Amino acid sequence: MKTFFLATGALALLLSPLGALCQQNDPNSKTAKPGPTPRTADRHADLTGYWKSTRDSKFFWHIGKDLPDRNLPFTPAGEAALKHNQTATKDPESLCIIGGAPRHNVTMMPFEILQGTRKVAFLYGDGSYRLIPIDPQRKHSEDPDPAFFGEEIGRWEGDTLVIDSVGFKDEKIWIDEYANPMSDALHVVERWTRPDAEHIHVETLIDDRKFYTKSFTYSRTWITGEPDDQVREFSCSENNVDEQHLGFGPGPVRKDGTIGYEDPAPLPPPIPRSPAPKE
Repeated sequence: MKTFFLATGALALLLSPLGALCQQNDPNSKTAKPGPTPRTADRHADLTGYWKSTRDSKFFWHIGKDLPDRNLPFTPAGEAALKHNQTATKDPESLCIIGGAPRHNVTMMPFEILQGTRKVAFLYGDGSYRLIPIDPQRKHSEDPDPAFFGEEIGRWEGDTLVIDSVGFKDEKIWIDEYANPMSDALHVVERWTRPDAEHIHVETLIDDRKFYTKSFTYSRTWITGEPDDQVREFSCSENNVDEQHLGFGPGPVRKDGTIGYEDPAPLPPPIPRSPAPKE
């Protein structure tokens, strides 16, 4: 029987078999000269694939990692919301609440993209998913139902898949692993590109004038998995034995500003792969 020890969202992944697989990723393990960007029949870049985290920044868990000293432009309401998250809320992901967007772009979690002509699906390692219509003519609803990923609309701009999202839930949600807040006024625009066969990249514009005085961006790159990698079944709530022991906020912050234990327990060994069948 599997046992999942859920601490914070980030630490939970590090301490689980899923986190072990993520942590072993090496951004330099692929070929020195990746192949060209795959394309679909309609000549768009094909984003389909299984994507793993790379450590392109030690602060990739922080939504402000691309800002000077990671200083987010908080409004007074935003500062109050951050303090509330740090001192009065437990990590929503550790309680099996969907992290949503843009937080799912900030974690170490692997994900799989299935791209069609009219829709694109993102399947995540925590069992959540999002299904985005691709329709340049579609407009956002006047009063969208609040959702963890927001009301999402996709369109192509050349080789870039643009996902425009509004209508987010504003309760129990963190925008990243550091407990930074997000409100129901959040507007997110993701720009997904596949520069070559082995990498996928996102530039995320975050605009939330309730909690931040100006918009800012967050960027991230992932590397493709092996041909037989795929998202596996995962039940967050199964054997969630640590739920009652969780403290408030994002967990320990190290001297260098990153989060996590100074002396973490060793990760379990990787799951051995079955040998390929002989032809």
